[in-house]
Order: sequence, then C-alpha cells, then structure tokens
Amino acid sequence: MVELPGMGKAGALERKPYPPGEHGQKRKKFSEFGLQLEEKQKVLYHYGLRESQLRRMIGVAKRKADINWVDTMINLLEKRIDNVVFRLGFASSIPAAKQIVNHGKVLVNGKKVTIRSAVLKKGDSITLTTAGYKGQTYLMAKEAPRLPLPDYLRKEMHNDVEVGIIADEPGPGDFPVPFDQGLFTSFYNLRGG
Repeated sequence: MVELPGMGKAGALERKPYPPGEHGQKRKKFSEFGLQLEEKQKVLYHYGLRESQLRRMIGVAKRKADINWVDTMINLLEKRIDNVVFRLGFASSIPAAKQIVNHGKVLVNGKKVTIRSAVLKKGDSITLTTAGYKGQTYLMAKEAPRLPLPDYLRKEMHNDVEVGIIADEPGPGDFPVPFDQGLFTSFYNLRGG
C-alpha cells in the first residue's frame, strides 16, 4: 500500500500499514494484472481523475509525445491547475485545491480561472484572491504542508502575498509516489488505451 499525498489525511498508513479488517495483515501476492492496475490507480486517485479523464489525457500525451507518452502524461497532469495549487501549498489536498479553483479564488497571470483541469504553461504565475489568502483552506495548508515544493515550481513574495511560478517543465520524477512506468504502460497497451 502506498499513501497518496494528494488525497487528504497524512500519516494514515503510519497508524496501520495494512488494510482494515480481520484478514488485513495477511498479504496476498498480486498477479501481473493486479500490479498494473495498482499503478493505474495511483495516477487516478492521486490526481482525482475519472477513468475517462485519464484516457483522454493519455490520448493527448500519445499525440504530443514522440517516444515516451507516460512522461508527457505526467508532465500534463503535474501542470493541471488543481495539482499546481496543491503542490504550491495553497491547499492541503487536491480535492481542496479543486474546491478553491471552482469557487474562483485562484488567479493565473492575474485572471480568474475556474476550470480545475486547465493545464498551465511554463512561466505562468499563480496567486489567490484576497478571499483565497484569508480562507481556511489556505491557512490550514500553510500550517501543515504535505509535500516539499517540487523543482519545477518556485514561490516568491509580492506585496506580502505568496506567488507561485511554473519555473520549468515537470518531469516523470515529479510524481510524488513510487511509480513503475512499465506496468502502467503495459496496462494501457494491453487494453487499447
């Protein structure tokens, strides 16, 4: 089991590193399909996607990439506005980040963005509205950051508020949990994804 930082409470696996229930401590071996499925689920659950959204993102990545479409897919997912808001520490989870985006509290290059699946570009600056900086979501995230700031993001202070900047392109190493690209690729190659 792997704890997904974008999903909420930190340390859930530290309390119980095995599934709940009477038979939770008896670990069974996964089949090849089970291992492939687990890699897919990591991506789905960490980014809070539905299967159809992930398949659409895979299609876009395959059209853009020459060779390694998984790297391109991770790049696109890492640059989604909901993920960027979470990774900047403006929200404590991706669902919380989605909520403040939906409520119009996120600005990209000074313009309000309410589409949580919007993919940002290198050089974009991300700020919150005044209400966003005063909101509980932001204040709670500041008290207990979930992840360190990735290398592709930078934070600066402007007029006494934090501003996030996409300083570089995210790479496959920026996915915050251990991830086996080969298993993920074989899952979608075998199923026509």
